[in-house]
Amino acid sequence: MTSPVASAIRLTPRVGVVVALAALLGLVAFFWPFVVAPGTFGSNYAPPLIFGVLLVLVLCVVLSEIAEGGIDSKALAMLGVLSAVNAALRPLGAGTAGIETVFFVLVLAGRVYGPGFGFVLGCTSLFASALITGGVGPWMPYQMFGCAFVGMLAGFLPRAKGRWEVLMLAGYGSLSGYLFGFLLNLSFWPFSLDPNSSIAYLPGLPFTEQWHRYVAFDLATSLGWDTGRAVTNFVCVLVAGPAVLTTFRRAARRARFRAPVRFAERR
Repeated sequence: MTSPVASAIRLTPRVGVVVALAALLGLVAFFWPFVVAPGTFGSNYAPPLIFGVLLVLVLCVVLSEIAEGGIDSKALAMLGVLSAVNAALRPLGAGTAGIETVFFVLVLAGRVYGPGFGFVLGCTSLFASALITGGVGPWMPYQMFGCAFVGMLAGFLPRAKGRWEVLMLAGYGSLSGYLFGFLLNLSFWPFSLDPNSSIAYLPGLPFTEQWHRYVAFDLATSLGWDTGRAVTNFVCVLVAGPAVLTTFRRAARRARFRAPVRFAERR
């Protein structure tokens, strides 16, 4: 069994509380159609913009708290390298049958370097790739938040070794591909269809009927795209996972993240 390595970024108890509160606000931001009706703030498009700004502020608070917990120069260098790799990989697949090449590195890095590193990498990867591809828009905070939690949750997966670990990560990568699409669709569902459609958002409906409409909308419009993402994640982790995990763990052992510094007395 591979010996465990220290997390690249330590999550203190206070950071854990901040992340939990951020997750709660994030769920509200994604599920706003079930909480706030369009037009409540004077414009149909105001809620996703308001929640998008709130997500940016929440991400800034979480990142600052994580940084205060301790990001050494080696972790920062690794974060920069992997953010650049993900930013370069994303344009290779995004936009073609749902193929997304950014997630498998995020899952594997979160697994090896810990949940704090996975959270930050999800934010920086999507931000960097948005700048490169011109994908900056009101949807970007939602994408950053979704990817941040994909990377973070990978760091919380149970221990496993060998082929079982790779299969577990491949399964998680596939599931996260579907979940990411399911959540992101919520941010624009109320504006994407004719209100007379049977799967369109209709303010005032009971939660169960509203939920049924959204599930039908997601299956009808995004299942193929999300399946492309899920299959890409599964295949990439299954094929490249063993080699990438070995490389990441070797780099982590050499970096010795958060190793104690000892000063010897000169004689």
